[in-house]
Amino acid sequence: MTTALATPTGQTGMPTPTQGAVARGTLARNLRHTWVLARRNLVKTWRTPEQLIDVTLQPIIFLLMFVYIFGGAIGGGSRSAYLQFLLPGLLGQSIAMGSIALGQNMNTDIEKGIFDRFRALPIARWVPLASAVAADFLRYLIVCVVTLGFGYAIGFRAQTNVVAVLAAVALAIGFALCFCWVSLWVGLKVRTAGAVQGIMFLLIFPLSFGSSSFVKVSTMPGWLQAWNHVNPITRLVDAMRGLMIGGPVATDLLISLAWMAGLLLVFVPLAMRAYKRRS
Repeated sequence: MTTALATPTGQTGMPTPTQGAVARGTLARNLRHTWVLARRNLVKTWRTPEQLIDVTLQPIIFLLMFVYIFGGAIGGGSRSAYLQFLLPGLLGQSIAMGSIALGQNMNTDIEKGIFDRFRALPIARWVPLASAVAADFLRYLIVCVVTLGFGYAIGFRAQTNVVAVLAAVALAIGFALCFCWVSLWVGLKVRTAGAVQGIMFLLIFPLSFGSSSFVKVSTMPGWLQAWNHVNPITRLVDAMRGLMIGGPVATDLLISLAWMAGLLLVFVPLAMRAYKRRS
């Protein structure tokens, strides 16, 4: 009589997959679900292109307004010199403002009951949130291309090299993918999409206009200069400015990366908690 061999799990028959293989399979499945839902969001954006106004027309309007209306006064009479200073700062502000739509869309989807359907699907609880963030990558890429492209059309010229400029773009998009979790959390906490926009504007405007985005920090009052030492937008903009037109980069880059890690550590768990309670 033949006796079945015992497997490492103590069962008979063929060995079961190891825990590592199961984990890899689960991760692959969750990533596939994330991509499917992200593609849904991209199709939704493609069918309603007016959702991209804030990352296409808005940066152009801000560039024209600040260069040709305020540039002569702020730039000491040289609009071209001010454009060199302005463009990295405006890109940092546009990246932050581009995240507002994510919270609004999340709030709208929940109010429409779409996430009730997601709860009935065999997907991880974090997949809908991760897919929304992944789909927003396209928005941040567009705002970078539009801002740099139009900036070059009106006279901006990078003083470094292509690799440094691409690094600045990568830093901007990376920061946006971390900062957008703030908007996501707000979108899950408040009742209406309009409230998301109002709260995020109240947060982003002091951060961006109270930073080095549009003027040199040395021209500000002492207390505001002290704030700029820790302002994440200032650190992001100064790092991008160094990568694009030259200057110190290391300190601002490290502090920006620290802010990005901090945003993820704080707001990803908060957003997940709010999503579980809301949905």
